[in-house]
Amino acid sequence: MPSQTTDSTAQLVRRLQENRDGKPVGVYSVCSANRFVLQASMLQAEEDGSTVLIESTSNQVNQLGGYTGQTPSDFISFVQGIAAEMNFSWERIVIGGDHLGPHVWRKEQASKAMNKASELVRACVLSGYKKIHLDASMRLADDPEDSNSPLSDEVISERAAELCQAAEAAYKELRHGSPAPIYVIGTEVPVPGGELANGQSPVTTRPEDASRSIELARLAFQKRGLDAAWERVIALVVQPGVEFGDAVVVPYVPEKARALSQFVETGWQGVYEAHSTDYQLRAALRRMVGDHFAILKVGPWLTFAFREAVFALAAIEEEWLGNRKGIMISRIREALEKAMLANPGYWNSYYHGDDAELQFARKFSLSDRCRYYWPQPEVARAFEHLLANLRNDPAPPALLSQYMPDLIEEVRTESISNDPVVLIHERIRDVLKQYAYACGISAGQP
Repeated sequence: MPSQTTDSTAQLVRRLQENRDGKPVGVYSVCSANRFVLQASMLQAEEDGSTVLIESTSNQVNQLGGYTGQTPSDFISFVQGIAAEMNFSWERIVIGGDHLGPHVWRKEQASKAMNKASELVRACVLSGYKKIHLDASMRLADDPEDSNSPLSDEVISERAAELCQAAEAAYKELRHGSPAPIYVIGTEVPVPGGELANGQSPVTTRPEDASRSIELARLAFQKRGLDAAWERVIALVVQPGVEFGDAVVVPYVPEKARALSQFVETGWQGVYEAHSTDYQLRAALRRMVGDHFAILKVGPWLTFAFREAVFALAAIEEEWLGNRKGIMISRIREALEKAMLANPGYWNSYYHGDDAELQFARKFSLSDRCRYYWPQPEVARAFEHLLANLRNDPAPPALLSQYMPDLIEEVRTESISNDPVVLIHERIRDVLKQYAYACGISAGQP
C-alpha cells in the first residue's frame, strides 16, 4: 500500500486548531462506502483544493468483512482505486474509522467483544487508517446493572483506553516515520447511522458532563501509559442537540448549545465532533462550526441524494424510452423494492406503520435504509442498465428540466455533460457543497 504523507492528517489537525483559536473553519467527514458518494467527495475536494476525510463504520468494514464484505485493508484499496480512477491524489485523503469498538459484537461477553474490537482497531491502524473514533459506549452481554440503563462513563473510558492501547501497539509496527493515529473520544455517542430514539429530541450535552468524560478518559489513558496518545486526542463526541429520524429533522438551536460551545474554549485541548448532522440547513451547519462543533459527520444524506438522483433518472428513462420498441427500461425502482422485501433485515426493525407507510419509508425515509441494497446483484444490474440506456439515448432538456431542474442550466451551458453518472455526482455534490461552505473551505468562500 502506498504510504500517506503526514500532510493530510497534519492539515486536518491544524484546521481544528484554527477552530479552537476562533476561526470559523472545520472539516466534514464523509461516512459512506458508496462508490458514487466517494467519487463526488473527491470531485468536490478537487474543486475546493482541500483534503477529504472518509470514514467507514465498524458495521460497514471490519476484520470479518462487515456488511460491505470489506476488511480495513480492502476498504483502503477500494478508496485508493477510486482515487486513481478520479485522478485524485491519495496524499489528500485521510481515512478514518467511525464507531470503532465492540458494537458489532455487543451481544457477546465483554472479554470476547473487546478482544474482537481490539483486533478491529489494530487492523485499521495497520491498514492505514489515521483518524480513530474509539467508541465503547454500548452495553455488552454480561455487563451488570439494568440492561436499559446507559453504561457507566468509567467503564466506557476504560474500554476506550484499552482500544487505544491496541491502536498504539499497531502503530509501533508501522514503518518508521509513519504519521501517528489521531483519536476521537466521548461517552455521549449516538448509534451508528443516526436514528432519532423513540421520536424524542436529543438532550444537548451539559458542560459538566463533557468535563467529566474528558477527565475520566484522561485518567484511563494515563493509567495505561498512553500519555503520548492523549496528546493526539483531537475531538470529543458530544450531542449538540441535532438528530434525524424517518421523517423529521431536529434542527440546531445555538442557544441550547451556548454553554457547551463556551466550555471547549477553556475546558480542554480539542474540539467537538458532531454526529447525525445530516439534513441540517446550511446556515445551521455553518453556525455549528463557529460554535466549535468543528468535525461534522454526514452519511445518510449523501446516499439519500444518490437515491434521489437515481429515482429522477428512472423517471426520465421511463418517460423518454418507456414506449419505444426494442428498448427495455431498467425498472430500477421495482428492483430495489423487490430486494428490500426479499431481505428485510436492514429496515424492518427501523420502519413502522401499515403497508402504505412501510412502502413509503422504504423509498423515502431520511434514514435511507435502502442504501444497504444498491450492491445487491439484481439492483446493481438494473442500475447499470439505467446508466446504459441514458448514455445511449441522453435525456432531452425538457425532461432534465422536469426532474433535475437544478442541473439543467449547467447541462445547457455545457458546464457539465448530460451523462447519468455526472448527474448523480452533481446531486450528491449539492449536499457536499453545503458542508464545504459550513466548514469555510468552498472555493470562493471566506
